[in-house]
Amino acid sequence: MASETMIQNAKAFLLQESPDSKLNLYDHLCAVMHKVLENRTPNSVDLLESLSQEVKTSKFAPPTDPSALQDTQSASQQVELANIQNKLFEKPSEDAEPEAEDEVEMPLPNLMDTAHYFEAAGLGLGREETFRIFLALKNLVDNHTLQSVRFWGKILGTEKNYVVAEVEYREGADDEQEGEEEEGEESRDEDGEEGKEGEDDNLPTPDYKPPPVIPKEENGTGCNKKTYFVCNEPGTEWVKLPPVTPAQIVCARQIKKFFTGNLEAAVISYPPFPGTEINYLRAQIARISAGTHISPVDFYKFEEDDEDDSDGEGRDSFVENVEFEPPRVQELIDPSLSNWVHHVQHILPQGRCVWVNPAVKTETEDFEDEEEEEEREEPDEPVPEHGPPLLNPISEDTEVDSMPAWSAGLTSNLVPQYAAAVLRSNLWPGSYVFGLEKKFENLYIGWGHKYTAENYSPPAPAPTQEEYPSGAEVTEVPDPTVDEERALQAVQQEQLDREAEEAEMEEDDEDDD
Repeated sequence: MASETMIQNAKAFLLQESPDSKLNLYDHLCAVMHKVLENRTPNSVDLLESLSQEVKTSKFAPPTDPSALQDTQSASQQVELANIQNKLFEKPSEDAEPEAEDEVEMPLPNLMDTAHYFEAAGLGLGREETFRIFLALKNLVDNHTLQSVRFWGKILGTEKNYVVAEVEYREGADDEQEGEEEEGEESRDEDGEEGKEGEDDNLPTPDYKPPPVIPKEENGTGCNKKTYFVCNEPGTEWVKLPPVTPAQIVCARQIKKFFTGNLEAAVISYPPFPGTEINYLRAQIARISAGTHISPVDFYKFEEDDEDDSDGEGRDSFVENVEFEPPRVQELIDPSLSNWVHHVQHILPQGRCVWVNPAVKTETEDFEDEEEEEEREEPDEPVPEHGPPLLNPISEDTEVDSMPAWSAGLTSNLVPQYAAAVLRSNLWPGSYVFGLEKKFENLYIGWGHKYTAENYSPPAPAPTQEEYPSGAEVTEVPDPTVDEERALQAVQQEQLDREAEEAEMEEDDEDDD
């Protein structure tokens, strides 16, 4: 028979509490046996599991927080994005006083009206996403002092996409932005100078001088005429893109990289790109805008007091023609494409819209390199670059792989009398424009790459630089033969004997004196 000690040990074991439910097996078995004897349920052995569950349920005390009854799961990305975009639909507070529409013109465009015409052509992002972008543009207008706002398009990426807004600041509103950019550049220059001061002054300096840096165009001119904001999803924070430099545009023409959706991602390519993805994105936006932003002919005109050139070359601004008479839709889709013009300046091979002479130096550079320039040969004067003028017809665009640069059509061939004209760029796939009466709009939805007939291949590396100049001193010559060495030794010996005889004769003459 079991001893009393063994029984006490077994009971102590059954009385151990569970750390989760705070119950012990001894009390639970007693409660189950009490329930069986109380109800006198037939076939109790078959119902033992359900009886045990009923006992546990009767002792369960729900927590005060109802959410604790459910398994805790982390919110998905869709739920987090929905919570962010939910703020777009919040109504403004009643205390906020609306601005007078007469004093300030509302820069927010009617994006839903524009999307209607693209939707008729089978283009766009869908009504729901378009409306969210519409609300995101409204937030951009509320937080910045802008003169105009336009939905530029959407650039796709491997991880995230970019929603792009094109804006113009009001006069004087962008001075603060320029000041912040200049302060950032000055701080970077100071850091670079401090790093140079710590270097050893005794290190040799190379004779190589890099080519002169082409200066970027000022804000409000050329490639930086417009300012761009981007965000990954409507409702997230708008990020302002920095001004683009000629070096970034020149390098962007030589590479082809997919966007990741991360503005701080490195652009690993050859040639090395001078910047991160935020700079590469800005360079591609400038290239796409210069090549695909078009408008009906005579919608814009040059100012009457601007008499630089009669053909438009050298001009960088225009005004809207109030006397514009819209062409018929059939004229807009004419195969000659003579009723559409580019209203964004062409980007020259230099990476600027207006060519600058890199050979012209400032007074400081002239003073520092004055002595070196005297010894060096003067380089050849660079040839100025010229491109198509502003408001140039798209009929003069270069063909793309034996295809016209643009393809024109109607939004509906069934009811052409109510259809709008739609043009598609064959050079930049994803760029579209519609035109109907006095309305037109440009839109880009794509990967940000230019069309190429052949598969892309990176440019070949530059030739290997010579380590030293070749000459007679370092040029290897064939070894002499034995006969040639003996003849050379004989000549050298004769010369030594002759010099020795001349020395003896000079000593004899000195003795005679």
